[in-house]
Amino acid sequence: MIEVYSWATPNGHKVHVMLEECGLAYRAIPVNIGAGDQFKPEFLKISPNNKIPAIVDPDGPDGEPISVFESGAILIYLAAKTGRFLPADLRGRYRTLEWLMFQMGSVGPMLGQAHHFRLYAPEKLPYAIDRYSNEAKRLYGVIDKRLGQSRYIAADEYTIADIAIFPWLRSWKNQGIELDDYPTLKAWFDGIAARPAVQRGVEVLAALRKPIRTDEEREVLFGATQYQRR
Repeated sequence: MIEVYSWATPNGHKVHVMLEECGLAYRAIPVNIGAGDQFKPEFLKISPNNKIPAIVDPDGPDGEPISVFESGAILIYLAAKTGRFLPADLRGRYRTLEWLMFQMGSVGPMLGQAHHFRLYAPEKLPYAIDRYSNEAKRLYGVIDKRLGQSRYIAADEYTIADIAIFPWLRSWKNQGIELDDYPTLKAWFDGIAARPAVQRGVEVLAALRKPIRTDEEREVLFGATQYQRR
């Protein structure tokens, strides 16, 4: 049984959905990022960048346990392990990896900044809010255009690129987006959201996640604790 160290965030949901889609047995181990669990030495052993998610597979490629951190790397690992959701042909494979890297390098970081400055920053900074809200709209436009050319993000088949991008778009309201402005994307989004494995995946650990309530939680997530050398 794969151990997945995670929390109910978009990056966590990517891996939860992938595990559900692949039908792999797993155990979700909560890493409460508001309480600082991500800084514990035992977690840092498998995720040195103190970010969720990370997995430990007792049945690695050589039959020995292996740990993997970074959600994109985990998706690739699980796709290779199961032979699913990553095309076998080289063109399809690299196209999928292109769009996976698009999520890792643009969708996640930029939408994350939009969330931060729109919702969490202690000071409302119009420049930052406008910058990242506009970037969110641009990225939604890129995805909408792509989906006018292809049934799914990377190809006409469902891949890890779809699994990676979908969870980040679930909070479109918080990103200043009107989903109806992107009709092709909306149709894709609704189709992904209807998949039973996706519905199960986004519920993993969801009951444990609570809104940020205290100054201590805010400091752990956004303050000096983040920047200590470990």
